[in-house]
Amino acid sequence: MLISAEQIRRRVEELGEAIAKDHPHGSLCLIGVLKGSFMFLADLVRAVPRSLRLDFVTAASYGSATETSGEVRLLQDATLEISGCPVVLVEDIVDTGITLGFLLDHLRSKRPASLRVAALLDKPARHRRDVTIDYVGFRIGEEFVVGYGLDLAEEYRQLPDIYVVRQPQA
Repeated sequence: MLISAEQIRRRVEELGEAIAKDHPHGSLCLIGVLKGSFMFLADLVRAVPRSLRLDFVTAASYGSATETSGEVRLLQDATLEISGCPVVLVEDIVDTGITLGFLLDHLRSKRPASLRVAALLDKPARHRRDVTIDYVGFRIGEEFVVGYGLDLAEEYRQLPDIYVVRQPQA
């Protein structure tokens, strides 16, 4: 196990408090990146002690592989009107930054009042695109991880903890 459910719970509470402190008044929209962020987003919503609106986007760059294809496709766009509204984009993991950069560019075109990023996990050593993550749960190494919403070919999302996928020895 890399990160326990208890460590995740405590860190999500801290992130929720930070988001609420940075956005004390007015409307706030959290946009979750499906599918991987669903557990993190659900817990984060409960940790932000204020009213907010939710939406989702779906982007694909991995398919069933463990390495990004480098080409991002928007499969589902957000439906809320976010013009003039502060937005927090909620990601499960930032690996190369390619998908996140694509989504940030897309959401900026909708003219939100502000656009910040909350990511449960960040792999800074793997970034190929410069992206800013405002609320980071945990920084990890280059290992491939599953659990707490993160998958390998649509498996292992249900695990409450985060585990490293060990590659078979040759």
